[in-house]
Amino acid sequence: MRLVLSLAALGLGLALPATAALSAPVQRRASDWTTHIAQTPAGAYVIGNPAARVKLVEYVSYTCPHCADFTVKSAPVLKDRMVRSGSTSVEIRHFIRDRLDLAAALVARCGGAGRFAALHQAMFAQQRTWLERGMEYEQANGQRIGTYPMAAQMRALAEGAGLTAIGKAAGLTDAQIGVCLGDRAAADRVVAMTSSAPASIEGTPSFFINGKQADTFTWEGLQPLLRAAGAR
Repeated sequence: MRLVLSLAALGLGLALPATAALSAPVQRRASDWTTHIAQTPAGAYVIGNPAARVKLVEYVSYTCPHCADFTVKSAPVLKDRMVRSGSTSVEIRHFIRDRLDLAAALVARCGGAGRFAALHQAMFAQQRTWLERGMEYEQANGQRIGTYPMAAQMRALAEGAGLTAIGKAAGLTDAQIGVCLGDRAAADRVVAMTSSAPASIEGTPSFFINGKQADTFTWEGLQPLLRAAGAR
């Protein structure tokens, strides 16, 4: 059965929407396409040369250990060589699995294009610590915070897991994070990426290279496919 995800399915109540200021696309430095970041109409972030020969789409979840393993292992080549050179672009699409995942996504996206790449990497680099804390916090407090409106739920989970600390370390203010965690429209947009994902996606991470789904979940399996497509 096709999964149709919504905020209600995640156990989140309604809240008054708040609006966070959008950052302008980050422009690249000479010969470094990792600093060129733009947002798609659906809200995904594309890192790299928009005219790259190889266009990689990643469906990822911040609470997925396999996604963390992929992101950490792939960075020295995928980010620092293939994307930097301009041969490859990477589009990050969220595949939300639970409330902690949504809270992490809202914090990662809070600084707009200017801070997304760094926060995305930080979420996975520190996943073991914040995910363990978040799961323990939710187990102890989940029933209580489940009665809160969406904004308060997201704030409680982010604080309990240590996600707000990651955001602040990347330069976000407490006020900015609060606005982002309470932004119902932004949450709906993130969840919609999961609901509109291809039915062929069975788990995360999942990859598409130039529109074709890759039959692998690992960096070891994806790297030769990227090379064959022209990534350098």
